[in-house]
Amino acid sequence: MGKEMQSNMNSMYMEQVPEAIEAGKINKNLDDDGRPIRTGTLVTASAHIITAVIGSGVLSLAWAIAQLGWVAGPAVLMAFSFITYFTSTLLADCYRAPDPITGRRNYTYMDVVRAHLGGVKVQLCGIAQYGNLIGVTIGYTITASISMVAVKRSNCFHKHGHDVKCSISNYPFMIIFATIQIVLSQIPNFHKLSWLSILAAVMSFAYSSIGLGLSMAKIAGGGHARTSLTGVQVGVDVSASEKVWKTFQAIGDIAFAYAYSTVLVEIQDTLRSHPPESKVMKKASLMGVSTTTMFYMLCGCLGYAAFGNNAPGNFLTGFGFYEPFWLIDLANICIAVHLVGAYQVFCQPIFGFVEARCQARWPESKFITSEHSISLPFCVSYNFNFNFFRLVWRTAYVIVTAVFAMIFPFFNDFLGLIGAASFYPLTVYFPIEMHIAQTKIPKFSFTWIWLKILSWSCLVVSLVAAAGSIQGLAQDLRTYKPFKTMN
Repeated sequence: MGKEMQSNMNSMYMEQVPEAIEAGKINKNLDDDGRPIRTGTLVTASAHIITAVIGSGVLSLAWAIAQLGWVAGPAVLMAFSFITYFTSTLLADCYRAPDPITGRRNYTYMDVVRAHLGGVKVQLCGIAQYGNLIGVTIGYTITASISMVAVKRSNCFHKHGHDVKCSISNYPFMIIFATIQIVLSQIPNFHKLSWLSILAAVMSFAYSSIGLGLSMAKIAGGGHARTSLTGVQVGVDVSASEKVWKTFQAIGDIAFAYAYSTVLVEIQDTLRSHPPESKVMKKASLMGVSTTTMFYMLCGCLGYAAFGNNAPGNFLTGFGFYEPFWLIDLANICIAVHLVGAYQVFCQPIFGFVEARCQARWPESKFITSEHSISLPFCVSYNFNFNFFRLVWRTAYVIVTAVFAMIFPFFNDFLGLIGAASFYPLTVYFPIEMHIAQTKIPKFSFTWIWLKILSWSCLVVSLVAAAGSIQGLAQDLRTYKPFKTMN
């Protein structure tokens, strides 16, 4: 069924570009697979990765380090950094099959798994990937609204004092965010997103730098925060059971902070053919992961040094800082702008998957397949391709994710659960299994054994992180009253 669908999609695409092969020669405007020539570079791929990786998770790292302490906190950060980079290099080699340089392209994560593993694992990959992507878009809607609310609260605190309640509803800001996404979701595909990813990457550096600067200023200002090698102390800050659960949640938050494997294949599919996509993607992964790890270590460790065991779950929107209020406002605006771009990076694979399935299922439907060119005002040289099905489906998707965000407006526990659910299957299990299949590593050889040990170890980490996040969500649900104004 999967092979038949992909064959239909490829033949359908080739019908749209009959000039692809002329007298045995490939049209210079088309790639080796008959699709429009890809123009992605190391810079654009790195921007996509940084946009996907440096997200709202960076703001919870001070809290995560506080739960784990000076020893385990940085160690867990570095461990996730190494694992993410290592498995991303394995996944990059699997983009083409069977050979990573000359093999046939695979356009999505599911296509990659189908080419190397096949069977029921393809469906399991689809459930894990698209379930994760949906969860991330919901989480970004929540976080963006919290940042928007933080701007108004910051001004309220500055005007009326820090002890004033300044309660503001998140819901209007979720609606504003969703409205923006409805417009941006009409961008046809990943290939048209480079400018938005570069803007979002700049925003992520901006608010991370502001957080770093404020943390360093707080440390330099004296008033030493209480920290320890093992983090929050049992009997002083938390009970023994709370310590265990919060440790698990912190591991999930850190896992979420490195999650981008869900979109790695789609990012790699934007790269030009020369130099080979796998080599460029490995360099982009190294650049993206090393850059984010540096920021994560600084934000997490300096944030913990500034706030100690009382570090807030989000030190910009949780008001670890009140002044200068204009700088807090700027940081939260940068967060919101970044999440506008990050939302698109994570939802485009969902859009592409559904639209490809519908085009393969109903190829004669003009509603689904017809593209209408519209000239945008003041943009003489740019025509926008408009599709009615894309408008209806993508608008409905954004609305549904916004409704879910309104029903479950939680932050830390939601991040932890998403990280736990996606980290093992998509970042570890499938890349390792496909690498073993692609390179034909002998069973029970040294390389096979240590790859399996890495895989099983990460499974245990994901399970305990998921348990901690579920416990936190259950506790939130017991105390949460829906449709009330949030602080």
